[in-house]
Amino acid sequence: MKTTRPRQGRPRHTPPSDPNASGREQILDAAASLFVAHGIAATSTRMIAERVGIRQASLYYHFATKDDILAELLATSVRPSLEMVDRVQACVPEQAGAAAALYAVAATDVRTLSSTPHNIGTLYLLPEVLTDRFDAFRADRSRLQQSYGALGAAAATQGVTAGIPPERLGELLIQLVEVVIQIRRTRAPEPADTDVIASSCLRLCGLDERTVAAARDDAYALLNRLGGGLPPGQE
Repeated sequence: MKTTRPRQGRPRHTPPSDPNASGREQILDAAASLFVAHGIAATSTRMIAERVGIRQASLYYHFATKDDILAELLATSVRPSLEMVDRVQACVPEQAGAAAALYAVAATDVRTLSSTPHNIGTLYLLPEVLTDRFDAFRADRSRLQQSYGALGAAAATQGVTAGIPPERLGELLIQLVEVVIQIRRTRAPEPADTDVIASSCLRLCGLDERTVAAARDDAYALLNRLGGGLPPGQE
């Protein structure tokens, strides 16, 4: 009796960014690449499965829909920063503590946006992401923006942000951090970019260079205690 081999997935068109990645991670990586290159509407689950080199049915084992894949990708772009916000809340009461906390959150956010698969942040403003299906992502980003506003207001030099409500300050700070999304369009972010952007957040709040330098040192001491990383150039 002739034995038939099980049907294999199609050969992969593009190798995974990380050969050791799990099947789920490979699907996310392939989807991010296709979403950024072709848009969300023009990318099908069949295209994603073919990019990974698996059958479409295997993809559904991990994700029920294409929207579920996109939701997970978007979540990875804000989740680490929100977790950092929760962990540095104890730094908020004093001005020096708030400045270090703001730097730590901004640095974490820059690193997160620098490492998301295929610059997924470029999809933030696409029409599909503005639908009700992605309310959870927008709520998370809104909470992160509010945290920027609260930390910025607490850290700001008296009078510098007078007349600017914390919610408006939060908008400015998160947009400053998200400039790394645009940087990734033309070049790979460098470790020094993290400090430039995080320090600029403090300068926007009116802090002088001496205070910025002290807050930077305090922030990296905090990040090291929390397992959040080393200063620029020492990663």
